[in-house]
Amino acid sequence: MRQPVPPDLARRAAAFQAGHSQPVATRDAATVALLRDAENGTGIQVCLLRRVSTMAFAAGMHVFPGGTVDPADVTAQPRWFGTSETNVETDVETDIEADIVTALDAEPALARALVSAAVRETFEESGVLLAGPDADSVADVTDPSWEADRLALEKRQLSMAALLARRGLGLRVDLLRPWARWVTPEVEPRRYDTRFFIAAMPVEQRTRPIPGESDRLLWLSPATALAEHLAGQLAMLPPTVHTLRELAEHASVASVLTAARIRDLSPVRPKILVRDGEAHLLLPHDDGYDHAPTPPASAPKR
Repeated sequence: MRQPVPPDLARRAAAFQAGHSQPVATRDAATVALLRDAENGTGIQVCLLRRVSTMAFAAGMHVFPGGTVDPADVTAQPRWFGTSETNVETDVETDIEADIVTALDAEPALARALVSAAVRETFEESGVLLAGPDADSVADVTDPSWEADRLALEKRQLSMAALLARRGLGLRVDLLRPWARWVTPEVEPRRYDTRFFIAAMPVEQRTRPIPGESDRLLWLSPATALAEHLAGQLAMLPPTVHTLRELAEHASVASVLTAARIRDLSPVRPKILVRDGEAHLLLPHDDGYDHAPTPPASAPKR
């Protein structure tokens, strides 16, 4: 189904195609669909944040926590806990770390940086820290001193690795899995190569609204979020909508984590088709995607 796009994006797309412009370079990014099982046993819920209207990218949109990879995520990488697990039915051990690196289709250093960025951004934007002192527990972040650490991370005065080393913690990588990879359309002035993760919300922690980049935090079932989006109540970008549709097919967080193991993480590259004065967004499964104009090759990542 071809999705109509906002007028400003339609204008950029028309100008881009008319001028055969060179796309800007993409930046590596990570975003996390934080999930929990509903208390009444009716399925799963997902955490959504509404970005403030002053943001340069996706202003006013309801999104998952996330952001770009920081240089410190690459150069200072923390310990990983929960890097393997044993299937209780087959008694076969799975190497979670190797699976994550393979799924992300990135050099090991970048793969670890993407995981670090995913955990860091989730903590910065929701107060949830997917880390612990070992593979069986998570950090208690209720002490007021954690807010100073969160702010230091947000201001890039502290790296995730340095924070966790000081606290005696490591990333709980068994709580998250790669889910998808989306690349921003070439017409956009800010472009990201974003790895989407799904993560199990630790029962010992709580989300909290954090002022700054967002002004609202919601926990909704994927089906409810989609219904409110279609009703015009929750503005979202196509990758968020598409991810919610996929998550709506699952009845539990465990089901989502299991499904993540066999996901195809080939990059999804939306195209903007301008025809007869109208612009529509096309995804790879849409009719006409393969015949839509292809812009010049993208510039190198930066």
